[in-house]
Amino acid sequence: MSKRMLDKFLEDRSAPFVLILGTNEIASAVAVRLRREGGRVLMCHDPFPPVIRRGMAFYDVLFDDQVEIDEIPGRRVGSTLEIGEALASGRAVAVTELQLSDVIPLRIPDILIDARIQKHRVTPDLRKTAGLSIGLGPNFTAGFNCDIAVETHPAHTGELLATGATRASDGVPRYLGGVGRERFVYAARSGVWRTPLDIGARVFKGYVMGRLDGLPVPAPMDGRLRGIARDDILVPQGVKLIEIDPRGTSASWTGTDERGRAIAEATVTAIRTNFIPSVKNARMAVTLH
Repeated sequence: MSKRMLDKFLEDRSAPFVLILGTNEIASAVAVRLRREGGRVLMCHDPFPPVIRRGMAFYDVLFDDQVEIDEIPGRRVGSTLEIGEALASGRAVAVTELQLSDVIPLRIPDILIDARIQKHRVTPDLRKTAGLSIGLGPNFTAGFNCDIAVETHPAHTGELLATGATRASDGVPRYLGGVGRERFVYAARSGVWRTPLDIGARVFKGYVMGRLDGLPVPAPMDGRLRGIARDDILVPQGVKLIEIDPRGTSASWTGTDERGRAIAEATVTAIRTNFIPSVKNARMAVTLH
C-alpha cells in the first residue's frame, strides 16, 4: 500500500509539492493556506528555536498528538514511504523530523518555503533547490539566498521583496493587550525544561510554571499561556520559553492569528506572481491564478 502510494506521489504532478521548513505558528499558517489551495504540503521540523505557540502550530504532531489547525489536520510521517502515502492520499499536512537533505532525493519540491524565522542565524542559499524558493523573515535577500522574500516584521508584515533584504529583527515584541516584552519569559540558561502545564492554562503572577535545568520559572503576570515550550525538551539559553496572553476573556491560543494569515496571504501572492507551473501542475495553477 505505502509503496503504491509513494509511486503515485512521485508520478502524479497534478498538484505541486510544497516543502516548508519549520513547524512554528507562521509555518503552520502558511501550510494551512497552501493546503487549502490544493498543494501537497510537507513540513520539516527544525529544533531551533523551540516552538512555543503550540496551539497555533502543527509541531505537536511529531509527538503523535492529534492536531488540527483551522480544520486542516496534521499527520506525522517518519519515512519517505510515509511521505508519499500521506501526500498522495489525504487532505492532511504532513509533518516530519526528516531534513531537507533527506527529502530532496525523493522528489525536488516545486515550491520551497523557509519559515523557520531564525532571527540570528546565517541562512543558506535556497535557490535552485526548488522550482521557486521563498524566504520568510530576517536574513533573506531576494536574488541572493531565495527567489522571493516575505517580510514578517510586525510593522511591515506581508511585504514582498523581489530584490533586496528583509529587515533585521529589532528584538521588540509586538504589543498584545497593551503588553510587550513583559509577557514573555526567556530561557535564563540552557537545560532541560520540565513543566506540568500546557497551552491555554491560566497562570498568576509568581506562580512557578516549571523548572529549567532545576531553576524555578515564575509567571511574570496573570493570564493564559499563549505559548509554552513542550515538557522535557532541551532549551538553549536566551530563547523564548513562555508567552502569556494578558487579555482576560479575549485571550486566544489556538488556530491561525491575523499576522500568520497575512504572511500566508503574502506567500500565496508570491506564488501567484512567480511560480511557473508545468502543464501537469494545472490544478494549483488554476487555483492560484
